[in-house]
Amino acid sequence: MLSLTSPVETRFHRIPAGAKLAALSAATVALFAIDEPRAMGAALAVTAGLYALGGRPFVTAGLRALRPLWIFVAVVLVWHGWAGEPWQGVIIALCMGVAVALANLVTMTTRLEDMTDVVTWLASPLRPLGLSPRVLGFAIALVVRFTPVLLDKGRALGYAWRARSPRRPSWRIVLPLTLVAMDDAEHVAEALRARGGLD
Repeated sequence: MLSLTSPVETRFHRIPAGAKLAALSAATVALFAIDEPRAMGAALAVTAGLYALGGRPFVTAGLRALRPLWIFVAVVLVWHGWAGEPWQGVIIALCMGVAVALANLVTMTTRLEDMTDVVTWLASPLRPLGLSPRVLGFAIALVVRFTPVLLDKGRALGYAWRARSPRRPSWRIVLPLTLVAMDDAEHVAEALRARGGLD
């Protein structure tokens, strides 16, 4: 499992995780209050400027991480175009793109351990209800770390499909990908048990 933090050092790396997550939450709420395309375009320009502060390698890594988003943007635009609300589709697509880009910026410039510490602190009031903040933070860390791993394994299954069939990969790779995820989860569970668990 690899960290999603960018090795390219930027000024954002020095900002505390709690401050970045709070700013991300506030920015996301503000984005959903915007209903004008030009204002949303300005938000996109500001977000692009924040990425540009990290230099070209940082921008390239950020765009690579955002590549899967285009599918959802296309679906939103096509749906609203078909419904006769093209500008509404543009606003929603831009809002989604900016929100995900800002979240990706925080992920790239924050160590996963620091984000987990913030989540653990925020969840501490739930301890009297029987929920362990440490377990919750660990679960979030696993989801974040395993997502790119599963994407890579899904991509590898797609390549294997293309090597054996002239047809494009279809829903049939869902079952083997599910089995791969379950196998990985079993290995992680065994490793945790071998180290005494999370108690």
